[in-house]
Amino acid sequence: MRTLYIINNCDTCRKAQKDLEAKGIAFKSYDLRKDGLSASLLEHILERVALVEAINKRSKTWRELSDEEKNYDANSARQLLIKHPTLLKRPLLEVDDATILVGYREGDYDQLRG
Repeated sequence: MRTLYIINNCDTCRKAQKDLEAKGIAFKSYDLRKDGLSASLLEHILERVALVEAINKRSKTWRELSDEEKNYDANSARQLLIKHPTLLKRPLLEVDDATILVGYREGDYDQLRG
């Protein structure tokens, strides 16, 4: 079963959920804020998504970081993401063992099969 990593109050995440449901694609939701982002889950994601692609630099959380925090390396970025799960671009749809789709725009899931 696919996993959709979300922040529950994110409009884009809700659109992605509705699209998957409309297409009859089975998935389970994982709320990064409520359920948490562990180091092992973060590594699981980053093995499939490049770090630079995973960080949402348009988020409110990013804008509130200090300049020092924004000047990150791989280790400090991981610490920031664990501390602030809302820094992850979302939704993240784990399609299979090797692929996670980042973000959502209408049509992104058209090629998926239930």
